[in-house]
Amino acid sequence: MDLKQQGAHKLVSAEQAVRRIKSGSRVFIGTGCGEPQHLIRAMVGNQTLQDIMIYQMLSSTLARYVEDPSFLRRFSLKLFFISVSMRKAAFEGRIDYIPVYLSQIPRLFASHRIGLDVALIQVSPPDRYGYCSLGVSVDITRAGMENARLVIAQVNPRMPRTWGDSFVHMDDIDIFVEHEEPLVEMNPGNVNEEVVRRIGHYVSQLVDDGATLQVGFGRVPDAILRYLDNKRDLGIHTQVITDGFLPLLESKVVTNRRKSLLPGRVVASLCMGSTGLYGYVDNNPMFYFRSSEFVNDPTVIARNDQLVSISSALEVDLTGQVCSDSMGYLFYSGIGDQVDFLRGSAMSRGGFSIIALPSTAQNGEVSRIVSHLSEGAGVATTRGDINFVVTEYGIAELQGKGIYQRVMELAQIAHPKFREGLIAAAKQHRYIFADQLPPSREDLLFLENYKSTLKLKNGKTIEFRPLLPSDEFSYRNFFYSLQEKTIYLRFFHNKRLFPHEIIQRQWSSIDYRRNISIVGLAQSGGHKEIIAIGSYAMDNETRAEVAFVVREDYQGMGIASYLLQVLENIAKENGFQGFMAAVLHENAPMIRVFKKRYPHLRKTQQEGGEFVLLMDFSEPAE
Repeated sequence: MDLKQQGAHKLVSAEQAVRRIKSGSRVFIGTGCGEPQHLIRAMVGNQTLQDIMIYQMLSSTLARYVEDPSFLRRFSLKLFFISVSMRKAAFEGRIDYIPVYLSQIPRLFASHRIGLDVALIQVSPPDRYGYCSLGVSVDITRAGMENARLVIAQVNPRMPRTWGDSFVHMDDIDIFVEHEEPLVEMNPGNVNEEVVRRIGHYVSQLVDDGATLQVGFGRVPDAILRYLDNKRDLGIHTQVITDGFLPLLESKVVTNRRKSLLPGRVVASLCMGSTGLYGYVDNNPMFYFRSSEFVNDPTVIARNDQLVSISSALEVDLTGQVCSDSMGYLFYSGIGDQVDFLRGSAMSRGGFSIIALPSTAQNGEVSRIVSHLSEGAGVATTRGDINFVVTEYGIAELQGKGIYQRVMELAQIAHPKFREGLIAAAKQHRYIFADQLPPSREDLLFLENYKSTLKLKNGKTIEFRPLLPSDEFSYRNFFYSLQEKTIYLRFFHNKRLFPHEIIQRQWSSIDYRRNISIVGLAQSGGHKEIIAIGSYAMDNETRAEVAFVVREDYQGMGIASYLLQVLENIAKENGFQGFMAAVLHENAPMIRVFKKRYPHLRKTQQEGGEFVLLMDFSEPAE
């Protein structure tokens, strides 16, 4: 539809349009990369406007003016999220921050708790039916427009036409200003590639094929996406689409086929990135843009099975509190969509959330895993909402765990140089045992090579990995779950107690080279539990003592034989040439396991009815 013919009575210049704004007005401006730059410049340039209150999320153009005292005398800025370009102004108190969940902002407009007199938006040219598109910014822009008394739209032919709930009829717009200009482009910024590669490695372990992803806006979450390129049939239900998604879309890693809500569609609220990304979403029916009250509603999010939320944080304390919007008293970003998606993912069938962050800040001088949040820091995500936390040093699983276990999990993934200090602080806070040993200061990334899986004949899959200090309670629970006979065969007496003190003595000798334990984990409901443990410990320079125990309901399935092979591979890597084992003569199944792998083993009987087996790696069975 020709705007000059059908909407000529509404078509004016930007200078004429902003004259309709009265001093004292409350003005909403469209979000982020969809903001109407030309209208903003015209409004700021109108010197007659005074005492204007501006509401916006992710402001860009206004950042050029916030250093100007004359601008600040005429305009007050209230932002729902502080963009990088506005951060300095926020630190200096030049702007006001409104902390609110993104899903609730449209309600604030509709209820007139935040009243709006004018909305400045940007749209595509109208189609032959008179419909313009909000393009890359539907989010809170639709609600802002619908609840303002006066709507002024910049019509820009470079604005993509997006599918979904983005269309606005010409009749619902009061004033049109035609002006073509490039859209704002947004780059999340540079990252430490090695740190992100390692974080991406761990996140990839948690994300299964067929999962639906939400990825928060930020450098780390965006960069992690490239490490999901080995997945299949991923879906997307997220607040913001960035360039990080493009390779997964173009390579068909993202197909949306297995989504339970709106299959086949990428559900999003806004788009922030490059011109190439805007071209990709333009008139692309795969994308379904809806407002934040829909996309970010936890009950809507939960309708996606296997919804995995990936977001970041500024710091996480040892109890699981997350700060993502302030550095102490300095407001840094915003609550945004994090809590909405954490709660939605928790209600999703098979869903969960991941907080992914580098272990340090300020060039490694400051730990992001902290004993307590910085003074003045806001708790965006509570202890009760958190699930997985991932740094470049590993994965901490916190859901359903007590403070003691949380401390150990999080200290374990902190930067090695801060681990002892975190444990010392936790002791002062009475979070952990007074004799608690800190996790190793070594970078244990090499333990990733010791992870594996075994599919049993009954269809179950068992995961194997090294035992870690944070496994203490699971380790104890495993032994308490065993029958007396199994305990006797493992320890040669009816061992009844596995207290913290005994466990500590075992941890103190673990170095994952001379001494290591591998646990087998089976899925049980929504969590994994230990069903087997295999260990070796150095006996002399060339030989290590090996031992196993498998829970009764998993015995006879080949798990001990598999563990023996895994431990042999690790022992060889660390310079050992063979195993020795002490086995009671009545433990025929274990002797068979050893004999099967080492048919030439040497067996001697000791006093007390036990055998000592000597096994050389040079002569294993085929």
